[in-house]
Amino acid sequence: MSATSGGQTVSQQPEVWVTGIGLVSSLGEGVGAHWAALAEGSDGPIVNEQSFAPYPVHALGEIDFSSQIERKSDLRQMGQWQRTGVFAAGLALKDANLAGNPDLLGKTDLIVAAGNGERDETADAAVLRALDELGTCDAKAGSVLNGILQKSLRPTLYLGELSNLLAGNISITHGVAGSSRTYKGEEMAGVSAVEDAARRIGADQGQLFLVGGAFNSERADLSVVFELCRALWHGPFASVWERAGADGGFIMGSLGAFLVLESDKHARARGKRPYAKISHIRSESTGGPLRKDEASKGPYDLLGALTSELNGPVGLLSGASGVKPSTEDEQGWIEQLKNHGISSSIRAYGTMLGHSLEAHFPAGIALAALAVSKRKFYRPFDDTGYECVLPGELDRTLVTGWGHWRGKGLALVESAGKQ
Repeated sequence: MSATSGGQTVSQQPEVWVTGIGLVSSLGEGVGAHWAALAEGSDGPIVNEQSFAPYPVHALGEIDFSSQIERKSDLRQMGQWQRTGVFAAGLALKDANLAGNPDLLGKTDLIVAAGNGERDETADAAVLRALDELGTCDAKAGSVLNGILQKSLRPTLYLGELSNLLAGNISITHGVAGSSRTYKGEEMAGVSAVEDAARRIGADQGQLFLVGGAFNSERADLSVVFELCRALWHGPFASVWERAGADGGFIMGSLGAFLVLESDKHARARGKRPYAKISHIRSESTGGPLRKDEASKGPYDLLGALTSELNGPVGLLSGASGVKPSTEDEQGWIEQLKNHGISSSIRAYGTMLGHSLEAHFPAGIALAALAVSKRKFYRPFDDTGYECVLPGELDRTLVTGWGHWRGKGLALVESAGKQ
């Protein structure tokens, strides 16, 4: 885009518009269901405390996957994680008026944040039983482990759950035929996926992107993995801030979150109105888990140039997990906002949706764009008093994405103004 100033043509960076949202979670499917539950409803989160006790999970609601994945053969070969992602991607494409349009789908670039797919739990259980019987220091442990793996591993299962096959299944099912990238790395994968698309649009390296991720919380293997690193919350449900004030830990949530991100010029040309625009996005990596002596050291640098643009009340959708010390670090950063004249009304959306790792930050962007489009913020999600009512209309929201053990992300989502 360009504008004329003083007889000279001045180049303007394209705006990054959110023109499609696909959400599926324990609260249902689509933006309507999520707005009703998070902004207009009064019910608490939907949590399953029995199936994976002592770990509660936000299980996926009743979904008719065949409405977005028509071929039964495709449904059979996808695990729950992939079905959730492909379904959410289809919702986003439909919402953006791209579904069924081969010309637009042909130039839609795809960026996916993905973890590993479902494991063979029977094989894993056999390995754990054998090692428990032998003891980890037993000299025979290595040979016993190799023997079990040779007999029980199924290469076809492993290949069918490779992380980049989520992107492949989205392309095949929905006809998305542009370039394809897959990021791995838990919460930061979701931050990187959105950041990549936004930067490419801003640099005129693409005009139309489908971005997002999916997570399946209903997996015993993931409970084992995250319990080994002491990241999970035990016992009855508690909100993010309640968990952060106690022993800490996250509650997993099944979630599919996809966004259609589009340059303003491209969206205008096809007559598509946006939910909102992503004005800024920043990320910061750390080399390992946060230590207590690292907490709150310079996290305000993430805002950078935003400090001069923000003042007064602002909505803040926090991706905090409830794990210490990362959640404490984010709370310290939120406190520093006040020193810069920024008062924030906070909502930890993980309280209602659960923590969904790769899909968590895209979900935060989706919820922020939805709220900005309504010019209204979500109701407080707990009764700790940490989440207060936002006065006035909403026209901008900060979205945070602190990883449960490393990495930080931040985005500013604003009204797209005159269209």
